[in-house]
Amino acid sequence: MFVGVLRLSLHLHGNGSLKGKRSIVRRIVERTRSKFNASVAEVADNDVLQRAVIGITVVGNSASHVDSMISRIGGFVEGLGLAPVASIQTEVIPLGDDIGDPKW
Repeated sequence: MFVGVLRLSLHLHGNGSLKGKRSIVRRIVERTRSKFNASVAEVADNDVLQRAVIGITVVGNSASHVDSMISRIGGFVEGLGLAPVASIQTEVIPLGDDIGDPKW
């Protein structure tokens, strides 16, 4: 089993309220969840008005598939145009018996 983790830092230009931030974050989270069936949540800087950090995870039986999904999700969020992506961090983590597998 492989777990893919994606951390997106978003810059919210001109946002002046927590309500405005929540609206943008909620749209990103809901659209990403429904399109990719991934786990998505705001994971840091909850009280910072001009920045949002979104964490996304996917699970699969192939590292290449998980990596591909993470790339597609990152591109999807950027393509939404709701907030510019300031930074992207990704990691694919092997878990269980697949760790010694030569495919990895």
